[in-house]
Amino acid sequence: MNANTLLLAVVVATALVFDFTNGFHDTANAMATSIATGALRPKIAVALSALLNFVGAFLSLEVAATIATGIVETGAITLTVVFAGLVGGLAWNLLTWYFGIPSSSSHALIGGVVGASLIAAGTSAVKGGAILGKVIIPAVLAPLAAIGVATLGTYLVYRLTRSVPERLRERGFRYGQIGSASLVSLAHGTNDAQKTMGIITLAMITSGAIGANATTPTWVIVASATAIAAGTYLGGWRIIRTLGKGLTEIETPQGFAAESSSAAVIFASSHFGFPLSTTHVCTGSVVGSGLGKRLAEVRWGVAGRMLAAWLITLPAAAAVGAAAWAMAAGIGGTLGVSVVFAVALLLSGGLYLAARRRPVHAGNVNDEWAGGLTPARS
Repeated sequence: MNANTLLLAVVVATALVFDFTNGFHDTANAMATSIATGALRPKIAVALSALLNFVGAFLSLEVAATIATGIVETGAITLTVVFAGLVGGLAWNLLTWYFGIPSSSSHALIGGVVGASLIAAGTSAVKGGAILGKVIIPAVLAPLAAIGVATLGTYLVYRLTRSVPERLRERGFRYGQIGSASLVSLAHGTNDAQKTMGIITLAMITSGAIGANATTPTWVIVASATAIAAGTYLGGWRIIRTLGKGLTEIETPQGFAAESSSAAVIFASSHFGFPLSTTHVCTGSVVGSGLGKRLAEVRWGVAGRMLAAWLITLPAAAAVGAAAWAMAAGIGGTLGVSVVFAVALLLSGGLYLAARRRPVHAGNVNDEWAGGLTPARS
């Protein structure tokens, strides 16, 4: 195995690790509300979400094409740049998971790649217009659209069922949530798994393994679908807790409206090839479900912390991506990439051990919210 092939293998492995973290980071998007309302048991919810994430990855390749060729100039990119970009995305995913903050894996990945590209090849390597049109503008509009749709949907749900006995209404929407949560999982696989497909395709184009106009190989689709499904099954309990319990207390009609709104917005974006943040959409839908119910409380302090994280996702991931490239390039070759990979593993392991001190799991994910991102007791 020559050095270029070995480096490509490391990049592909790192991309699949990112895909895995994308799965457990974003499980909350589909299942937090169903778990919070009791429509699905926690472990059943993550298993169902994993299966549908896997299936959803095969439904479209529009987002993969955007990531592969629509964000940076492929001719100016090296495997080291792609690797460093992945490290930037991974770092942000793990840090926000530790603090239980729902944030965008999509924007973390894009930010990491853009940061590494800028320091390696300059501004000419980045397609600024495409990032503005296909990333930044959808990042602003998508959660606003989700808030509006979910607010209206929640209001209509309660309005149309006001004469239905509360117990019967709760039971009906509990069953309805199984379907709506499943749609969100399917939509998530359609949008998010493709980001890893796109980054692996970009790496293969960069290394010369496939042509610049080649489509995503079948094995890349299968591997990416498997990685995100495995991560989803693990369950990102820290973020599930925040999204399900931290923003507002959710009843089954609200959960149904939030999930249905999220699925509609995500499927629409996937159709047009927008790599939007499913986290932004689903969080917006949960906020909308609180606004749409009379006398419901939205915890704006928690929402504000999420918004702050969203605003710094792109620059923070870009900074880590740039630093990772500088370290790898400074050492040089496959050795440099290997050293950065080892450092990333050590830091990730330390973060995991720190999280074990105050664990969130299937048994305490629905504990009453007391103001903190994690339960006071496990």
